[in-house]
Amino acid sequence: MKKTIFSSPQDAEAAFYDALQRADLDAMMEVWSEDDEVSCIHPGGARITGYEQVRENWSRIFKSGQRLQVNLSDQVVVSGMMLSLHSLHENILATGAQTAAAVTRSIVVTTNVYLRAGGGWRMVLHHASHAPAPVIRREVPLEAPKVLH
Repeated sequence: MKKTIFSSPQDAEAAFYDALQRADLDAMMEVWSEDDEVSCIHPGGARITGYEQVRENWSRIFKSGQRLQVNLSDQVVVSGMMLSLHSLHENILATGAQTAAAVTRSIVVTTNVYLRAGGGWRMVLHHASHAPAPVIRREVPLEAPKVLH
């Protein structure tokens, strides 16, 4: 039985990113539904299904020593009484385990899905993918109209 009751999907999402940044496995799993149908997909990774597999995966990530600082942007929320879908960008600053000099920046396109149950709102899906490289558009000058006589 979960200890924390998240009264809104926004509360669950805030707890998810707080746990992610602190690399706190117990706090992370407090956010997730304990259903076997939960799924987690990390950038470039396979789909992980089931509470225990999701827990083990987060455990490996947190034990790696890499720490993430995450700023959210471009959030779009579609919410109903029982389900809430969050589409957003994670702007990530990652530091390596050995030295803070090993810093990487990335933008991740993410979908988080929360389900309302008796114990409050819980995450049932976290799907994150690397954002595509920005498209650079060149302005092509328009040709002067041709005049026929």
